Amino acid sequence: MHPDHPIERVRQQLEQLRVHDLPIRGGRTLAYVYDSGLVEVDVLAAETVAAFSGTNGLDPTAFPSLAAMERELVAFAAEMLDAPAGAAGSVTSGGTESCLLAVLAARDARPDVGRPEMVLPSTAHAAFHKAAHLFGVTAVVADVDPLTFRADPAATAAATTGRTVLVVASAPSYAHGVIDPVEQIASAAAARGIRCHVDACIGGWVLPFLRESEPEQPAWTFAVEGVTSISVDLHKYAYAPKGASLLLHRSGSLRRSQFFAWADWPGYTVVNPTLQSTRPGGPLAGAWATVQSIGVGGYHELARAARGTTLRVAEAVERVDGLHVVAPPDSTLLAIGTDERLDVFTLADEMGALGWFVQPQLRFGAMDPTLHLSISASTPADALVDALAAATATALAAGPIRVDPALGAMVTGLDLATLDEPTLLGLLAGAGLADGSGRPALPGRMAPVNALLDTCPPPVRAALVTAVLDLLSR
Repeated sequence: MHPDHPIERVRQQLEQLRVHDLPIRGGRTLAYVYDSGLVEVDVLAAETVAAFSGTNGLDPTAFPSLAAMERELVAFAAEMLDAPAGAAGSVTSGGTESCLLAVLAARDARPDVGRPEMVLPSTAHAAFHKAAHLFGVTAVVADVDPLTFRADPAATAAATTGRTVLVVASAPSYAHGVIDPVEQIASAAAARGIRCHVDACIGGWVLPFLRESEPEQPAWTFAVEGVTSISVDLHKYAYAPKGASLLLHRSGSLRRSQFFAWADWPGYTVVNPTLQSTRPGGPLAGAWATVQSIGVGGYHELARAARGTTLRVAEAVERVDGLHVVAPPDSTLLAIGTDERLDVFTLADEMGALGWFVQPQLRFGAMDPTLHLSISASTPADALVDALAAATATALAAGPIRVDPALGAMVTGLDLATLDEPTLLGLLAGAGLADGSGRPALPGRMAPVNALLDTCPPPVRAALVTAVLDLLSR
């Protein structure tokens, strides 16, 4: 095809647009993407997504292939998660939708409850707060153990009331990579007739394959009485293409309140098991192809590889001057802290300069900032350990970021109700988030910006990041 052909020009533009994207292969992007290292499986999955890109799971009679693949994915996960006969599940677009649906189903199963509530550990994923916002369910936040960062069963039970429709636990929590005490939490919830959801979005496709080698793993699946639903992502450690997760309920009757149906209009009868009406077939089919290709034995190997690297890195971190592991990891997530001689924001920038993407997590209450690593099966352990040591040495030499007191006071004291765009643009310029023309732009190094955000109360932090993303997307 001639280089000036419109299709070729589009291909060239796509390549140019991707120049600054993070790599999705090689295991060096330690958040957002997950790499099995199985190139042949990735190629098949991409081909499958393309082949089914025009299909729609809205009507299973129109595309029975999608319904069949969904049933098989649910059955695979049901066995993996110790689900009883009669369990029911749905493929969703991602972990957030799975968590949203768990909240929605719990709310709609209790129409008798006015002003419904759900109880969350403070480490629960933000998706549950999004569900609270969207569905009018009050999120009651319970403290976690300050040393282990696991949910506190007593605090969780004490927070439940007659209006509680759902209690949440994590397996593991995203921020610290630890499994909550699901048995105690679910038992207390069941005693009061309250549903218990386990958010295993990031660990649910790893932990079951580690039980043989780590029999001391805390129980968290449907084998625990009182667990009524579990979310687990296919596009994380099942290594499927983006856009696929699963929500499983202990029974079909528990799932029924998840559905939306409407016949009171002149069009076709709408029945939606998920939040989507149009349900793109590509991600579902790509997930099915991936799971079928890797299989149980393959996932055992991938889980052991990622877990082994996680433990190897955690052990090495304790030997790096200035670093420490925040909590012993239960899965493949690692939270790293620093001492007062450096900060995680500079460390993240230095890791980026060495070709690694790691995710800084800002302080929360009494919890100090940390560095988050989601380690994949393809992540090279020795190279990661070497990079952490080198980046830490550079960050130690530079010292921690010092936020300008005047700028910090101005940001912290913002009146969010009256924050207008000219004031915001001036603030962004002062924070180094504007280009020469005064328009928003991300700097090459984010440490000064993250350090500034770290000084802000969470509502101010959220408002500023929202404003920046809004302006950048215009």
